[in-house]
Amino acid sequence: MPAEWSEQALEDVEEIRTFIARDSLRYAELVVDRIFEAVERLEAYPLSGRIVPEFRDPALREAIIGNYRIVYRTGQDSISIATVSHTSRLLGPNT
Repeated sequence: MPAEWSEQALEDVEEIRTFIARDSLRYAELVVDRIFEAVERLEAYPLSGRIVPEFRDPALREAIIGNYRIVYRTGQDSISIATVSHTSRLLGPNT
């Protein structure tokens, strides 16, 4: 099942890379690589992520990678990556 990245999610990943790179370019690349690898796993196993607790919508799921949550919506033929955020942040209604 292919993953479709929202513009917001891609911007989120770039912001994460920029933030971490202030201290370590190598670690920034490692974190970003792990995020993209996690999405590849989700393409194979879209229901492996847990339902997002803030919404309790079975189609809205998340995968936790280190300190980041990849929030995605499952569809019939694809998954849509909505956002990637720090685990300490609650999601808003526009997710």
